[in-house]
Amino acid sequence: MPWLRVGAVLAALAVMAGAFGAHGLEDHVTPERLETWQTGARYHLFHALALCLLGALPSPPRVVGWLFVGGILLFAGSLYALVLLDLGVLGAVTPLGGAAFIAGWITLAIQAPKALTRA
Repeated sequence: MPWLRVGAVLAALAVMAGAFGAHGLEDHVTPERLETWQTGARYHLFHALALCLLGALPSPPRVVGWLFVGGILLFAGSLYALVLLDLGVLGAVTPLGGAAFIAGWITLAIQAPKALTRA
Protein backbone atom coordinates (compact mmCIF):
# COMPACT_ATOMS: atom_id res chain seq x y z
CA MET A 1 0.00 0.00 0.00
CA PRO A 2 1.43 3.42 -0.89
CA TRP A 3 1.06 4.87 2.61
CA LEU A 4 2.71 8.16 1.70
CA ARG A 5 0.11 8.84 -0.98
CA VAL A 6 -2.78 7.73 1.24
CA GLY A 7 -1.46 9.86 4.09
CA ALA A 8 -1.05 12.92 1.87
CA VAL A 9 -4.63 12.66 0.58
CA LEU A 10 -5.97 12.15 4.10
CA ALA A 11 -3.90 15.11 5.34
CA ALA A 12 -5.41 17.34 2.66
CA LEU A 13 -8.88 16.18 3.71
CA ALA A 14 -8.02 16.90 7.35
CA VAL A 15 -6.99 20.46 6.50
CA MET A 16 -10.23 20.92 4.56
CA ALA A 17 -12.21 19.53 7.50
CA GLY A 18 -10.46 21.89 9.89
CA ALA A 19 -11.13 24.87 7.63
CA PHE A 20 -14.76 23.85 7.21
CA GLY A 21 -15.12 23.66 10.97
CA ALA A 22 -13.50 27.05 11.50
CA HIS A 23 -15.30 28.88 8.72
CA GLY A 24 -18.39 26.92 7.77
CA LEU A 25 -19.73 25.60 11.04
CA GLU A 26 -19.10 28.39 13.50
CA ASP A 27 -22.52 29.99 12.98
CA HIS A 28 -24.39 26.68 12.83
CA VAL A 29 -23.27 24.60 15.82
CA THR A 30 -22.61 25.18 19.49
CA PRO A 31 -19.07 25.99 20.65
CA GLU A 32 -18.94 22.51 22.25
CA ARG A 33 -19.82 20.84 18.94
CA LEU A 34 -17.26 23.01 17.15
CA GLU A 35 -14.60 21.82 19.60
CA THR A 36 -15.69 18.24 18.94
CA TRP A 37 -15.25 18.84 15.20
CA GLN A 38 -11.79 20.33 15.73
CA THR A 39 -10.77 17.37 17.89
CA GLY A 40 -11.70 15.08 15.02
CA ALA A 41 -9.77 17.20 12.53
CA ARG A 42 -6.71 17.31 14.79
CA TYR A 43 -6.52 13.54 15.27
CA HIS A 44 -7.30 13.07 11.58
CA LEU A 45 -4.32 15.25 10.63
CA PHE A 46 -1.93 13.69 13.17
CA HIS A 47 -2.61 10.22 11.87
CA ALA A 48 -2.55 11.25 8.22
CA LEU A 49 0.95 12.62 8.85
CA ALA A 50 1.84 9.39 10.65
CA LEU A 51 0.79 7.52 7.49
CA CYS A 52 3.13 9.74 5.47
CA LEU A 53 6.00 8.85 7.81
CA LEU A 54 5.01 5.19 7.65
CA GLY A 55 5.32 5.38 3.88
CA ALA A 56 8.91 6.58 4.25
CA LEU A 57 9.97 3.37 6.03
CA PRO A 58 11.85 0.82 3.92
CA SER A 59 9.40 -1.92 4.89
CA PRO A 60 6.32 -0.41 6.56
CA PRO A 61 4.11 -2.78 8.56
CA ARG A 62 0.84 -2.88 6.59
CA VAL A 63 -1.27 -3.52 9.66
CA VAL A 64 -0.17 -0.20 11.17
CA GLY A 65 -1.37 1.71 8.12
CA TRP A 66 -4.73 -0.03 8.16
CA LEU A 67 -5.12 0.63 11.89
CA PHE A 68 -4.43 4.33 11.34
CA VAL A 69 -6.85 4.52 8.40
CA GLY A 70 -9.49 2.67 10.42
CA GLY A 71 -8.86 4.97 13.35
CA ILE A 72 -9.33 8.05 11.18
CA LEU A 73 -12.59 6.69 9.79
CA LEU A 74 -13.96 5.62 13.17
CA PHE A 75 -12.58 8.37 15.42
CA ALA A 76 -12.67 11.47 13.24
CA GLY A 77 -15.53 10.18 11.09
CA SER A 78 -17.77 9.56 14.08
CA LEU A 79 -17.00 13.02 15.49
CA TYR A 80 -17.71 14.68 12.13
CA ALA A 81 -20.99 12.77 11.83
CA LEU A 82 -21.91 13.53 15.45
CA VAL A 83 -21.58 17.25 14.76
CA LEU A 84 -23.26 17.28 11.35
CA LEU A 85 -26.15 15.01 12.33
CA ASP A 86 -26.37 16.09 15.99
CA LEU A 87 -26.57 12.45 17.07
CA GLY A 88 -24.81 12.02 20.39
CA VAL A 89 -25.07 8.24 20.07
CA LEU A 90 -22.31 8.38 17.45
CA GLY A 91 -19.93 9.26 20.27
CA ALA A 92 -20.05 5.57 21.21
CA VAL A 93 -18.12 4.76 18.01
CA THR A 94 -15.31 7.21 18.73
CA PRO A 95 -13.46 5.04 21.29
CA LEU A 96 -13.20 2.26 18.70
CA GLY A 97 -11.22 4.65 16.52
CA GLY A 98 -9.09 5.63 19.50
CA ALA A 99 -8.41 1.96 20.17
CA ALA A 100 -7.34 1.52 16.53
CA PHE A 101 -4.93 4.46 16.88
CA ILE A 102 -3.45 3.01 20.07
CA ALA A 103 -3.13 -0.45 18.52
CA GLY A 104 -1.40 1.10 15.51
CA TRP A 105 1.15 2.93 17.63
CA ILE A 106 1.85 -0.13 19.79
CA THR A 107 2.21 -2.32 16.71
CA LEU A 108 4.57 0.22 15.18
CA ALA A 109 6.66 0.25 18.36
CA ILE A 110 6.94 -3.53 18.26
CA GLN A 111 7.62 -3.80 14.52
CA ALA A 112 9.73 -0.65 14.04
CA PRO A 113 13.11 -2.38 14.24
CA LYS A 114 12.10 -4.79 11.46
CA ALA A 115 10.52 -1.97 9.42
CA LEU A 116 13.76 0.02 9.56
CA THR A 117 16.16 -2.79 8.72
CA ARG A 118 14.38 -4.61 5.89
CA ALA A 119 14.77 -3.24 2.43
